Amino acid sequence: MPEVEEQMPMPEYRGGQWFNSPPLTVAGLRGKVVITDFWDYTCVNCLHTLPYMRAWHERYADKGLVIVGVHAPEFPFAAEPQNVQRALGELGISYPVLLDNDYATWRAYDNHYWPAKYIGDNAGNLRYYHFGEGGYSETEALIQKLLREIDPAVELPEIMQPLRAEDAEGVVCYRVTPELYLGYQRGKLGNREGQRSEQVVNYAGWAGQRSSGVIYLAGSWRNLADAVEYAGMAEQGEGDIEVNYSAAEVNLVLHPSESGGDKLYLTLDNLPLPPEHYGADVQPPSDGDERPFVVISEPRMYCLVNRAEVEDHRLGLHTAASGLRAYAFTFGSRCK
Repeated sequence: MPEVEEQMPMPEYRGGQWFNSPPLTVAGLRGKVVITDFWDYTCVNCLHTLPYMRAWHERYADKGLVIVGVHAPEFPFAAEPQNVQRALGELGISYPVLLDNDYATWRAYDNHYWPAKYIGDNAGNLRYYHFGEGGYSETEALIQKLLREIDPAVELPEIMQPLRAEDAEGVVCYRVTPELYLGYQRGKLGNREGQRSEQVVNYAGWAGQRSSGVIYLAGSWRNLADAVEYAGMAEQGEGDIEVNYSAAEVNLVLHPSESGGDKLYLTLDNLPLPPEHYGADVQPPSDGDERPFVVISEPRMYCLVNRAEVEDHRLGLHTAASGLRAYAFTFGSRCK
């Protein structure tokens, strides 16, 4: 974890709505150890760090630690307060959270990453920072060091053991397909038709060799800046998203249509996804359909595939729900 080389004051919190707390200020937090955590509830790496954040809050809140989650939305729907409020409840977050829709606090910290943690001491000075996952033991040791600066006699527990096997010291994680976006600003399709800003494109699908880590569409899809939206009519059948990938876990950020309750069916290597590889959000076939599915009822990240090993496969997603939006794939590894 990098140490701040020169004594720097914590930037002030700037932004909009606060959750779980009245508005906080740096001056009002003097005398506390403060973790400022930049995150987004659709970010898989952020979600991996949350068990540690919750545990540190429970362990040290009564000893002088304050965690401030700065929710900087990556996608437009994650800027809506009701969606953030729901996510906080589902994720069990009870510490203060600031909704930083305009990235005002993000810019004040000159931050560039999700997740990113900046740690301030009781005098209001930044002492350390950490980007991404990992470093949990070192971070907790620092928390304890700064708490002892406030009260040398404070009684503190032993440093936690890793909460996930992937976080244990010395493990090696296999390389996986990098994050893939579907919108025209950051995404790139393999289809010959390409992407056309804010237009509906009728994709004919792809019969040739597919490249790994490239998304292919079939059917009528509207190209948005940060997503693709299915625009087919019921009589047109289903629209398809396919991707060849290398990973153990596959997640996809999705937004339901206005009617909600959309079904997204899953195939793996052109066959129904096997039950032993269901992601956390997958349901078994029903109503005579042979394919498992995910019900898209709220805008968030959905876990589609969960396997024991990193392997190469082709994932197919199929829907007839006009208005369903797909934003970004993330892929999970396995570590040994």
